[in-house]
Amino acid sequence: MSLLARYRESVQALLDDVYAANHEAIERAAEILCNAIAEDRLVHVFGPGAHSYMGAEEMFYRAGGLACINAILDPGVSMEHGALRTTRIERTPGYAAAVLATYPLQAGDPFIITSSYGINAVSVEAAEYAREKGLWVIAITSASFGKELPVDHPARHPSGKSLPEIAHVTIDNKVPVGDALIEVEGVDERVGPSSTLTTSFCAGLLVLRTVELLRDRGIRPPLWRSANSPGGEEANRRLIEKYRGRIKHL
Repeated sequence: MSLLARYRESVQALLDDVYAANHEAIERAAEILCNAIAEDRLVHVFGPGAHSYMGAEEMFYRAGGLACINAILDPGVSMEHGALRTTRIERTPGYAAAVLATYPLQAGDPFIITSSYGINAVSVEAAEYAREKGLWVIAITSASFGKELPVDHPARHPSGKSLPEIAHVTIDNKVPVGDALIEVEGVDERVGPSSTLTTSFCAGLLVLRTVELLRDRGIRPPLWRSANSPGGEEANRRLIEKYRGRIKHL
């Protein structure tokens, strides 16, 4: 079997595992989102560090996605100003609270954290901050990663906690330690990342179930249409008027 075929099969098996393992978590999280949207609340999403940052971007202003997503897009935890800088910042205690204080988080709102590993200081402290403020914390993260990583690993929050210990609901993206899936003969490191694929899949499942619940309640889901499609800009105008001023990065 070729390496490409092995990667495809490995990804497919991982997505199947994610799907099978998360029915209950998706249902609980979708109920939280549905209730919040019915009350005209925002759904906050934070991807606190490097490639996990893409989880918030994936859910924000996305064709076929929820328009009420308030993405927390802090340049300090993106790679915009340097990848190594991002690693240092995501391990810095106290940083999360300083960022989140600048966003309109309200008690009762859903707060989704898309952190592939769920063990660094910004991830853990963001969850603690949101929970202390009375928000519903939903983690899209690896449920096993924190259990397998040594307690004294430098990437960890000083407390040794991981996201599943803090979140109200954990959607398990099944990312293995090391992230990459494929061993290549003659190459020391595995190749073929998994975390972005499984995190995006988890987010898609959550949005789909939320939309289904809203429909069943007779509530029109606030969904973006691609601005590059016929009628897209016209369809989005109502949502832009509704959320501009409420969503920081819109």
